[in-house]
Amino acid sequence: MTLEDHLGDIIRKGRQASGAAVGAAAKAAGLSEFDFTTLEESARISTPIQFKALAQVVGLDAAKLEEVANGWLPAQPDLSQWRELRQITTTAGEMAVHCYLVWDEVTREAALFDTGWNADPIFDIIAANGLAPQHLFITHSHTDHIAALDAVRARFPKIHLHTGSRSAPPQHRNRPGDFVHLGSLRITHRDTPGHAEDGVTYIVGSWPDDAPHVAIVGDAIFAGSIGRGNQSWELARQKVREQILSLPEATLLCPGHGPLTTVGGEKAHNPFF
Repeated sequence: MTLEDHLGDIIRKGRQASGAAVGAAAKAAGLSEFDFTTLEESARISTPIQFKALAQVVGLDAAKLEEVANGWLPAQPDLSQWRELRQITTTAGEMAVHCYLVWDEVTREAALFDTGWNADPIFDIIAANGLAPQHLFITHSHTDHIAALDAVRARFPKIHLHTGSRSAPPQHRNRPGDFVHLGSLRITHRDTPGHAEDGVTYIVGSWPDDAPHVAIVGDAIFAGSIGRGNQSWELARQKVREQILSLPEATLLCPGHGPLTTVGGEKAHNPFF
């Protein structure tokens, strides 16, 4: 799987977050404005980039940015550590999005994190594994993450919804200190706004055989990048740093787009941090 954001996407997000003009960033990179714009749009590089100078202007880490340019990808995690975790990818047009299903291996109680575009693959996994869905956790309310919400709730009308949205009924809003037991699994949450006002990261712990925590992060962070700072770039980076990268380095990060990664991998390779 390729990164959700190519080199040009990462540079553009860094430039937007720092407020740098195209001309200033192009000059620092040693490129014409035309070549720089082409780089941002397509990641095509026609001449060498001055990464150190560019990174200073757009607020990114130069060495990590150059790693991405040279083809860095996160190490593929050994998912056998989390036998009761599934990533489900659905597509509308050219836009793919992930949602995640976890369950307790004994009770078969299950929790769904976001819904993606289409609920059918979710229903297939639930049926194939004899699961009893109990909870639906929403990382944020952008359409691609909740498009199948009505279908899921229609199939499982007793499923309990959890969200950071202030407009949700009180019984469905996440509250500080809330946690959910799913059999032996324990699910907590941390608010991670910035990309979306209602952004939430859910942390699943107490896995069998002491497997590392799993964090379902929505669009707060991607492998090698972050989600757009629709609400605030500064807040988005701050919350990722404080609420996600503060988790143990072995924590598996499950983003809404792109490949799986880990806290340690992002601390070592993500140009935004």
